[in-house]
Amino acid sequence: MPAVLLPASAQAFAARGTVNVVLSNKVEPWLTATLKRINKIKRPLNSVPQHTRCLTETLSSTNAIWSLCSIMVPKAPETELRKDSNPLVEAIFNYQMLQIEAYVVHVDMVSRNEVAFKLTQDTIDALVEYHKEIFSIDTSANTWAWPDKDTQLKKLQEEFVQAANKFVYRTSALALEGLEEDGAGELLCGRGDEVRNQITGLFVPLLPPPPKPVVEIIRPAPILPSSTIAETWWPSQHISAVQPPSIDTWRIVPSSPSPVSSCHSHNGYYTEVGMPDMHHLPSPTPSYSAPSYDSTPYSSAAYTSSTYYTSSPAWSAPTPVTTMSMSSLPLPSMLASQPCGTSANMNFGWDRYNEYMMPYATAM
Repeated sequence: MPAVLLPASAQAFAARGTVNVVLSNKVEPWLTATLKRINKIKRPLNSVPQHTRCLTETLSSTNAIWSLCSIMVPKAPETELRKDSNPLVEAIFNYQMLQIEAYVVHVDMVSRNEVAFKLTQDTIDALVEYHKEIFSIDTSANTWAWPDKDTQLKKLQEEFVQAANKFVYRTSALALEGLEEDGAGELLCGRGDEVRNQITGLFVPLLPPPPKPVVEIIRPAPILPSSTIAETWWPSQHISAVQPPSIDTWRIVPSSPSPVSSCHSHNGYYTEVGMPDMHHLPSPTPSYSAPSYDSTPYSSAAYTSSTYYTSSPAWSAPTPVTTMSMSSLPLPSMLASQPCGTSANMNFGWDRYNEYMMPYATAM
């Protein structure tokens, strides 16, 4: 893309000068028809130099002022505007129209096919005055106060003056179709809206300084004290289900009991073990059949294994003693007349207990 070359008259604060016109080797038919329409005196337009000379003289005239657009602005600051119930009355007394006028400074129909407009001095002065007397007051009232507010406001006004003087509107060369007599003209085909948007963009609001950043103090996370108690990973009900039930050592009975005496079997065995716990004992297998004593009340029939256990196979759960079998047991007073060593055939093996424990009992 070639560089945009503008004449010296397009610079900021530059006086108006002669329009710079550059045409191509072949003149567009619409440009020839426009020049013939605006000239009161018929001039020859048969070559490119003739078109260039006619267009330059027409656009360089002091009366060649173009009306680009119009902008409605308030007449006074917002606090001084008139309040009325009728919006038409408010519009008439509170607002005014600023006419944005400009003149042509450059016509290029070779590289960019464009025309450039620069604002007139009267338009620049009207915009600067409105910015200083109305816009600056309103934007200052709508912002909070800070130490350098006045300085920033003056700087904002100076920047607007520079921007208004530098403003140049460029558009297609077809805009010259709106050319009228004496070089004046008006933009067509909605180009005035583009100028209005660009002019409005020059009014930059007063921005307060950004707030100071809040320094957030990041505190380290507190270190929790190490726990000295072992953590419970599983619920108590799971632990009780896994752990084996506690067994009292006095309840453990050997699988094959040895024969004991009858007196110690009644006094010691039933006292320590207890009848309700008999269902924990395995079913013993008798090694031999006891002889029968018909003449004495101590018949072996009362002490056979069938009295206490059923004839269940080995390693099966024992059957608890019934009421009938308990009633057939002899009382301890009935066993007092019998010597302790004569009942080895009772199949309990307490005779060995008598041999080992009696000396100690005598010593005590």
